[in-house]
Amino acid sequence: MVMGMASILSSLNGHHHAACWLVLIGYLLDLADGAVARQLDACSALGAKLDDFADFTTFGIATSLLLRTPDLVDNILCMCYVLSVFVRLCFFSSGIPFMYRGLPCIYSSAILASASLLSGGNMAVLRVIAVAMIPFMISQNFYPHDRVLESQAWKKVVYAGGVLMVFCSFFPPACVYYLLWSVSYILFPTSLWSSKV
Repeated sequence: MVMGMASILSSLNGHHHAACWLVLIGYLLDLADGAVARQLDACSALGAKLDDFADFTTFGIATSLLLRTPDLVDNILCMCYVLSVFVRLCFFSSGIPFMYRGLPCIYSSAILASASLLSGGNMAVLRVIAVAMIPFMISQNFYPHDRVLESQAWKKVVYAGGVLMVFCSFFPPACVYYLLWSVSYILFPTSLWSSKV
């Protein structure tokens, strides 16, 4: 949640590069928080609610601000994006163990943040991506639960690579790593990212 709030403040103060990287750091932390809670046997109903609130802050509000301009259409797109994250978080429990219904919002946010960094904040590119991500998040498709840190060794290596890329944030192509990681989850959800793989 702290990364989301910091990203929001960065966006509002015109620090676009920092806002994007804070969303990507939030992506890494979101993948780790559940694993850490389970390892420490600290899971609770309150923790689950706080996790949803942190997701909404980082992957809903903070990410939507990457799309914000003075243009009315862009502001409407921001609201639609936030609402789709809200709907995804509130109503799309699959009821199936280790499965999500609808694309988890962390992946659409990572794609938007990475694309924003790579394109220099090109709004035409970001609009297309945001419009494409909204239906993925509110779709009825199933996606595997992504317990990256509680899975195979190669997934832990992918995660470690993501952490390493944070330290390379001064090098713009570093965000390609997150883009490829997130797109692979959309394109190959069960063949690559299922906990059974």
